[in-house]
Parts: sequence; C-alpha cells; structure tokens
Amino acid sequence: MPDSPANTHQDDQPSDPAKRHSAALTDGPDRAGARAMLKAVGFTDEDLAKPLVGVATTWIETMPCNLNQRRLAEQVKEGIRASGGTPMEFNTISVSDGVTMGTEGMKASLISREVVADSIELVVRGHLLDGVVCLVGCDKTIPGAAMALARLDVPGLALYNGTIYPGVYKGRNVDIVSVYEAIGAYRAGKITLDELHGIENAACPGAGACGGQYTANTMSMVLEFIGLSPAGLNGIPAEDPKKDEAAHRSGELVMDLVRRDIRPSSIVTRRSIDNGIASVAGTGGSTNGVLHLLAIAHEFGIPLEIDQFGVVADRTPIVADMKPGGRYSASEMCDAGGVGLVMRELLKRDLLDGDAPTVDGRTIAEIAAAAVETPGQEVVVPIERPIKPTGGLAILRGSLAPDGCVVKLAGHERRLHRGPARVFDSEAACYDAVRAQQIRPDDVVVIRYEGPVGGPGMQEMLSVTAALFGEGLGDSVALITDGRFSGGTHGLMIGHIAPEAALGGPIGLVEEGDEIVIDVDRRAVDLSVSAEALDERRSRWTAPQPRYGGGVMAKYAALVSTASEGAVTTGRRMATALERR
Repeated sequence: MPDSPANTHQDDQPSDPAKRHSAALTDGPDRAGARAMLKAVGFTDEDLAKPLVGVATTWIETMPCNLNQRRLAEQVKEGIRASGGTPMEFNTISVSDGVTMGTEGMKASLISREVVADSIELVVRGHLLDGVVCLVGCDKTIPGAAMALARLDVPGLALYNGTIYPGVYKGRNVDIVSVYEAIGAYRAGKITLDELHGIENAACPGAGACGGQYTANTMSMVLEFIGLSPAGLNGIPAEDPKKDEAAHRSGELVMDLVRRDIRPSSIVTRRSIDNGIASVAGTGGSTNGVLHLLAIAHEFGIPLEIDQFGVVADRTPIVADMKPGGRYSASEMCDAGGVGLVMRELLKRDLLDGDAPTVDGRTIAEIAAAAVETPGQEVVVPIERPIKPTGGLAILRGSLAPDGCVVKLAGHERRLHRGPARVFDSEAACYDAVRAQQIRPDDVVVIRYEGPVGGPGMQEMLSVTAALFGEGLGDSVALITDGRFSGGTHGLMIGHIAPEAALGGPIGLVEEGDEIVIDVDRRAVDLSVSAEALDERRSRWTAPQPRYGGGVMAKYAALVSTASEGAVTTGRRMATALERR
C-alpha cells in the first residue's frame, strides 16, 4: 500500500524534493509537535507534505498604499495551491511617508525599511519556508522586501499591489503632491481654504500608492528591471480588476521558482543593478532610488558606489514623460503599454543588459520585444527624440559633500545657483520659516541634522519643498539637506549630503548668510568659505545629543551607515558598535 501523506509524516520517508527547507520542520515522527500546532491553524497532513511558501503582506490601515493586499494575498495563495504548494500568510509593518510628512513620525519611515526586511527574514528563516511572495506597496516596503529576498536567497519574488488612480478636481488630475503644493498656495493667499479642502477630498480616490513616478512607482519599476518582480504585473493599478489575476499568477510563478530552485542570487547581479539604475534615470524617478538600490546591492553582496548612478544617468536619456517632472501618472504608463516600452527604448542604444534574467523566466530583451504599445500614447517617447538627453539625476561632490549627494534633474531646473545660506537644524524649523514667508528668492535653504544618524531616519522634505512651490519660490530658491526628498519633489533640491551634520560633515559648519554655489554641470556643491574659517568653526563644533535615548530610533542611529552607502544597518557601523560591546 503506497504511503499516504500522513504515513510520510509518521515514517522516515523522503518528502517532496522541493521541500528543501520545510522538511526539517514538518517531516518525520520527531516533528509531530510542530505538525500538531500547524493543524490547529487548519493545515492538513496533505498540506504539510507540500512545499511551504510564505505570503508576506505589508497591509496596514494607516494609508491607502497597501490597502488591497488582503484581497491580493488570497489570490496569491490560490495560485500557490493550484501549483502544488501550501501558502502561509504573514504580515509585517509599514509607515506612510505621505501621512507622516512634516511630523516627527516621518523619522520612522526609512527605519521601517529595515524592520520590513528584518521581519520577513525572521519569519522565513524561523519557519523554514521553501519560498516567499512579498506583497508590497508604499515606499519602504518595496526595497525592504528586496533586501529580505537577498538575505534569505530562497526562491521568491515581490509583487507591487499597484498605483493609485489620480483624482480629479475641477477637470484636472490631482494627487497627494497636489495637496502639499496647495497647502503652500493657501498659505500664500493664492487659493481659498475651500479650494484646499476640495483638492484634499479629490486627490486620493482609493487604494494604491502615490500615483506619479514618485518613490513607490520608481521602486516598483526598479524591481521589474532588476528581475525580482514579474514583468508587467507591478504596473497594473491597485483597483484594476486585472490585479487579482496578477496576484494569482505570482503564486503560480513562485511555485515554478521553488520547483526549479531559482534563487534571487541567480537573478540579481551587477548588470541587473545597472538596469535598475537606468530605469530610475530614464524615467525621471525618485532620488530615493539611489538610497534603496545601494541598500539592495549591499544585501546581495554586490559592490556599488554612489558615483555609478551618475555614470549611468549621464548616458541614459529620459524617455518617460512622468510626474513630477512630466505630465503623466503611473496608471497612464500602464495604459500606454507598461514598462516594457521603457525597456524597448533603452535597449535601442544598448543602455540595458538585455540578457539579464527575471523571475518570470524571460530576459529583459524578451520582455521588451513582447511589449504592446497603445496607438497614440505619449507617455514613453522614442529614444531618438528623448525628453532630455541625459538622465533624471546627478551625483554631486564638493566642499559641502565630500562623500557625495544626489540632485534630481527633470530637465527644466537651473544648472547653476549661487546664493546665501538660510540654515535650519531641523525640517520643522525650516517649515515654520516657510510658513512665515521668511524665505526669499536666491536663498539656499540648508536643512541639517536630518541624516540617517542625526534625524534619525533621514526624513523627507516634501512639506517644505511643496510649500515653496505653492508660494511661487520653486524656481528661484535651492535646498540642500543631509535628509532626503519625496519622489514628488521637483526644483533644484539636493539631498543625501554625506557626511551628514551629526557625524561632523561640512554641512554642520555652514552659517547663516554663507555663500553656497551649486554647479550641476561641474557636478559640484561648494561652500564659499576659506579653509581657515572652516577649521576654526570645526574646532568649536560638538556633536549633538541623540534625539532619542532608547528604543528602535536609538538602535537605528547607533547602527546605520551613511547615506552614500545606502543607510543600511548591516555594515561597518554595526560591526563597530558590536566591537564596542
């Protein structure tokens, strides 16, 4: 009589060969205790005889960005079951940039990336899962999941739950960035409180992450270009009925990866990382892509320097006309034919490695060849007539940023700015000055002590930058910070200044009224102060007291690396902290 699944568990018989990890959890007489507990959940002997595949969600009721993941998780699980696996759903956390923006809560956002990565890693390791599908939505959940996949190196993929659709106010499309800019316009007396309230009510009509080529959609695209997401499935909007089919397909795909033991380390290489950089540059994507790709490469053990982003951007034209620099939203990119169109255009000039593999089994070149363009679409332009001849970002260095910083370039910003420093030791202090209309044309706004250590958490500055635009100052001021910017930011805004002020970086030595020169063509950001004066200021400088004395914020500040290294917590500073103990 052949063994039943129950007999396989009770006797020391070989299990499904795809149970490379979970057999040690579920198989044989010694594992009866584990099986007993899993049966209390509802799993049967037949379930436990199959490969166990995690379905990690980042669902939370604090934002629209991840709101559809409970429904999508059911579809992923159905796809896994239909393909011979047993799904086990679990969840982690997320923190909304858009909701917390301009408050102390924003400091938690980047830190949440590490918690997402850590928690997915712990559940998959702890429960010896054979594979994992990560459902991601808001900004930090996407790189956090990619980092976890790198650490675990079990067969797996990430599926983005989709972009939000744009809202409509008085006949024009609006989104969350429109709201933040409307706040500035209201404070400047340009619109009424009723108009602000109307934009607020219209901007976010349902589930999904922020709708332009802001950080979530930038990182969603990056994951398709580096191969960790199934091509074409991420770009389907959150409330499109086809998203359920995408989730089911993802469940099927992960089982194919599990059966064939295709691991993330065989997908993500240096060439695919460069493909990811090109996707950011070629679509005018968020500068947060720099921070997150550095972190992802770090977790994969792939050497990557911040200057490589400048190298790739300099050779990569912008071929997608997307917000905030352009006209179109991420849902309109999907309608146009999807990111395969971007791949197609960049491959025309060998700006991607077309042989790079992806989790759906196709190469980048095969995905590009299969792209179906909607007649008359204007979202993706021919590379022969690019929106801008070089990419949407640049890496600057200079006396203010010896270790580098990032500037976003959509094509219309000033290339040279010279002006007096307006110095603020926190984002909140700067926002108060902007609200009081104390910023003047030509000023260089300096926001410091907001880096990975100093913040801690490197909060974004969208409240400030959007308010400046709303007041009509976006084209006449510059802003530099050791913090970072929302993907919705536009204008001459420079972030990720390294070393940061809290670690003794030169940005901490700037004084009110100092002349700062930003020269994008020279790739330079400099402080026009003599070396002798800077030495004297440095002799008086003392490190600030940490803003948090304990808990996760203090732990992060003690471990995190510099922004130029991706602000990771598994690098040299962690080793140093451990040595001190």
